[in-house]
Amino acid sequence: MNRDCRALAAECCYQVIDKGRSLSDVLPKAQLHIVNPLDKALLQEICFGVMRTLPQLEQVCTKLMQKPLVKNYRVLQFLIYVGIYQLHFMRVPDHAAINATVEAARHLKGQSLTKLINGVLRNVQRQPQLFDCSHANQAVQFNHPGWLISALQAAYPEQWPAILAANQLKAPLWLRVNTQKISSNDFCAALTAEDIDCSQPINALPSAVLLAQPCDVTELPGYHQGWFSVQDAAAQYAGWLLAPQNEQRILDACCAPGGKTSHLLELAPTAKLTALDKDPARLGRVRDNLLRLDLHATVLTADAANPTSWWDGQLFDKILLDVPCSATGVIRRHPDIRWLRKKSDIAPLVELQYRILQQCWSLLAPGGQLLYATCSVLPAENSQQINRFLQSTPDAHLQSITQQRLILLPAAAANPEQAEQPGWQLLPGQQNSDGFYYALLQKAPQDINAG
Repeated sequence: MNRDCRALAAECCYQVIDKGRSLSDVLPKAQLHIVNPLDKALLQEICFGVMRTLPQLEQVCTKLMQKPLVKNYRVLQFLIYVGIYQLHFMRVPDHAAINATVEAARHLKGQSLTKLINGVLRNVQRQPQLFDCSHANQAVQFNHPGWLISALQAAYPEQWPAILAANQLKAPLWLRVNTQKISSNDFCAALTAEDIDCSQPINALPSAVLLAQPCDVTELPGYHQGWFSVQDAAAQYAGWLLAPQNEQRILDACCAPGGKTSHLLELAPTAKLTALDKDPARLGRVRDNLLRLDLHATVLTADAANPTSWWDGQLFDKILLDVPCSATGVIRRHPDIRWLRKKSDIAPLVELQYRILQQCWSLLAPGGQLLYATCSVLPAENSQQINRFLQSTPDAHLQSITQQRLILLPAAAANPEQAEQPGWQLLPGQQNSDGFYYALLQKAPQDINAG
């Protein structure tokens, strides 16, 4: 059944904001109800756009409506946001945006409110000054929740406006070439032959390819042959920093959806890699990716914080620990995160991260390395977390990431490592990549308590 894409957009936004569901969950399911690829793209553009501009859309509505719609009509409030977003932020002709949005109300059993919706949208059309945010609070000006703005201001006194601005941009499409199948140069040549504009802008990431325009990756050359994976540039540092070697025992804890798992195996195809995650559904994607890329790992449904339930007693030479986090570094890629994440979520996340770090450290062989990673920009999850761990773990030593890999980067691209701020924080937009944090820890070669 082919459903109205604007009605679906309103339903998706309602599910995210009022029901707390992820856009990554509800949007693909909604797209199943659409046949036309252009309408699928329009649905995604509207949903992402409403998530990026929600406070400003709400502000406009407060100026034009006595009160927001509630209860059975609540989804129609989000339909109004869908209409306003089209009028102000998209190139949809005004008459088409208004007429299509009003028609969508009928699909949502809102026949009795079509006059109201039409009136609001026509007022928006006539009064662009409604979007003046110069006297609004920061949440409206920057389209982020106040608690997150305050946290970024405290952590990055000079950079916080740039971080918020980067979060409002559409994320680029980065690919990682599977060099077990094809060289980066040959892959780029194959793209160019199909008139697909691409580049390799980061010297430190020789298999990272940036596409000038997003596209359906399943239609790209070599997708079914396993020539590449979709992975942001920031995430691609993980494999290079951990530097896996063939025959090493490697653990990828919290591995789903498997992008870093496959990268480790592309760098060291005969490594003995164990990939685990608590979520069996997400592990399905890990297995699918490994199969498409022709890579092999032991995949387990298990809790990294509880090794006694799955560990075979053999220590690992290297561990990749990409812990559950606030995901505040990938807001431009997942704009709903800013509304799904709450200030009260951070402290429990920090404690979970610390527990997983402690447990995984016990599985690391003397002299082995653990790469701690998050897609967060909050120091509590990153530099403060690692400082806490170093102070309580005598056999843990911080390795210099700059010496490990980032010497290939322009000097300005890497934040200088400092004792009080260990590790490397990549901020959203730097190198045209997501926000990410890495800390490389090495275990002392032998038990320091041994006599």
